[in-house]
Amino acid sequence: MLYPYHLSDYIVTRMRITPFQYYISIMQDLMEQERSYDSLPNFTAADCLRLLGIGRNQYIDLMNRCRSSKKFFTMRRKSVRDLLPSKPVSEIPIEPWWYINVGYVTEDDIKIVSASEKDVIDKVIDDGPQKAGILKADDVRSLYLKGLVYLDVPLDDHDCISVPPLEGFVMNRVLGDYFETLLYKIFVSIDGNTPLSEVSCCCCFGGNVLPNNAVSMYCRLGFAQKKNTDMSGLDPSWLTQNCKSVKSKSQNVEEFMSVLHTEVEKEGRLVGGDSAPTPDSSSIDESASTELSSVGNRVKRIGFLFDSNLTAFLMMGNLSLGLKSHAVTMFEVGKLSDESLDSFLMELKKVGEAGEGEAQRYFDHALTLQDTVRFLRYNAAIAPEGSAAEQLPPTGLGLDLVRCESLQTLDQDTCARLLSKNYALLVSMAPLSNEVRPVTSCSPPHLGPAVPEVNSAWFKLFIYVLSGHGPPSLLVSKGTRLRMLPSVFQEYDKLLVTTWGHGPGTVPTACALITLNDALHHSAVLIQAQGVPGEQVNIPFPFDKQEENDKGNKLVNHPAIERLSQELQLGFSCGYVTLMRIRAREPTEGEDGVPGSEDAERLEDWTLLDCCYGVPLFDNPLNKDVCARILKHKLCSKDNLKQLTKSNRRLALRLLDFISGYEADPMVLNTDTLPLPTQNLLFHEGSLTVWDEC
Repeated sequence: MLYPYHLSDYIVTRMRITPFQYYISIMQDLMEQERSYDSLPNFTAADCLRLLGIGRNQYIDLMNRCRSSKKFFTMRRKSVRDLLPSKPVSEIPIEPWWYINVGYVTEDDIKIVSASEKDVIDKVIDDGPQKAGILKADDVRSLYLKGLVYLDVPLDDHDCISVPPLEGFVMNRVLGDYFETLLYKIFVSIDGNTPLSEVSCCCCFGGNVLPNNAVSMYCRLGFAQKKNTDMSGLDPSWLTQNCKSVKSKSQNVEEFMSVLHTEVEKEGRLVGGDSAPTPDSSSIDESASTELSSVGNRVKRIGFLFDSNLTAFLMMGNLSLGLKSHAVTMFEVGKLSDESLDSFLMELKKVGEAGEGEAQRYFDHALTLQDTVRFLRYNAAIAPEGSAAEQLPPTGLGLDLVRCESLQTLDQDTCARLLSKNYALLVSMAPLSNEVRPVTSCSPPHLGPAVPEVNSAWFKLFIYVLSGHGPPSLLVSKGTRLRMLPSVFQEYDKLLVTTWGHGPGTVPTACALITLNDALHHSAVLIQAQGVPGEQVNIPFPFDKQEENDKGNKLVNHPAIERLSQELQLGFSCGYVTLMRIRAREPTEGEDGVPGSEDAERLEDWTLLDCCYGVPLFDNPLNKDVCARILKHKLCSKDNLKQLTKSNRRLALRLLDFISGYEADPMVLNTDTLPLPTQNLLFHEGSLTVWDEC
């Protein structure tokens, strides 16, 4: 666990246990027990790297040397302690606004210090803790490396903290450490414009001591910076010291990159509780119009919600070194604030357009994300209109990128307060991973899924029943043993198989039973006919039939599109509807009896597959089309946002009512988990029935 810096007065001065000694003993225990480096929690590992200079690569090297010593030099092998450093890293960062305190100093210690260092000790003893910046930097550093002084990182309730892109962060996610969990919760809650007192109030910590200690730890580790620090009256030696610190940080990037994990991790409790929003319609209208502009003198921003898949794409694609540091910030902090977006956009601009194979997917997401950030950020045309719109800057609102999974670590009320306090509008990426439960929000308005259940297999069945169109689909409850598939699937070569909470995959029909029965041991499964060619088309909404018809896209006239547009009121939100070709093309014959050059495009050959809310990042032309429609249809206008909030609430109630009709225990709907089906449901030819012929 982390060194308890807030108890340094007792631990250092009375027990004489410095942070260096503490982490040396931890490393020694790990090596003697031959435990993995991954067993160190994130912030503890980062502090070890800062003080000892031991990261993942160095730890592996030390373990190899330790094992070699045991194997070949059994008579005179070195102890584990001999392999570890004897003093802290010489270039450890020390900020001039930190305070130094005298530790446990003996007469023997005084004999080994210089005259100027002795003067520093005397001054601190006589006058109390001293600001490091008024003393000579070399003396402060030397005394700290000798363990004769310890450092305090003071913060008060009025301080504001910013989080730059992370460097030197070690990505070991170890569950069960209370303080590490708290550090992550506060990570996503702080921003450069919010005093720590407001952060504490918003997160309901019952006092300011706990969040102040946590943020003090961020600053000590270099993961956060205090804004508006008083740098007057500094000793000239600190000017050169700061230059060395910047150089040292840049040298840590290579070590930082070596510890990146590309595997996306799950953590925390889910946001949502009762999925249906509870305010009445009048309060919704009022909140949608009055909570849009600013809080005090601080202007709210737009929040773009993304999932961990996006950060994985930015990490795995080898797109650029600087971009990966931003991606780690997005994943670990859970937020990339507007202040960091200029450098983020510069890194995205360096990404090339060409990739190979699976890597092309990473390039596409990076380039489309760049366009999306530029579109949403400081765009006066999409700044939400409210009763205090005159307070909004003429250039539009700033933008924060917020990770959905990080919001899930907060309880429902805290998450709602945080979003309402900081954001005038929420926009989700599309599609969000099925493993994510999207944020439910009436205030601020949300251009995205209305409730978490929209991001599930339940919603697919709901829109199929609503529109009367969809591929043959079978939702099988967990634990079912299939002996056969419905005969309707026999005419299809491939099936789309979606396990509960995951994305779909393609399985050949001929060998599907084995795969399905294995999956049903641990999950409910949605089975769908894929169609012979498996061709899919994404149609953006709000729909503009005249424009689509002029482009030759006749699929906008599909009955399913018309029905969904009316029932779900898609004109108030943004996203795309996916249609799938369910039947093969039929060639047309020319006048001479030869097949024509173009195939007949029949609407009945296509069927509804899915409906996704938000701004897509996987397809650049589709992304630009959706963004253009946000402007054209004025989705961020005051009137539209009122209608959007009403429409989202209406959809939430209808969807939850639909789910409750096929879910045995209604109490399950009041939990934070997605309700599982208790019956096998078959959708075919426009109707949903219970299937019990397994």
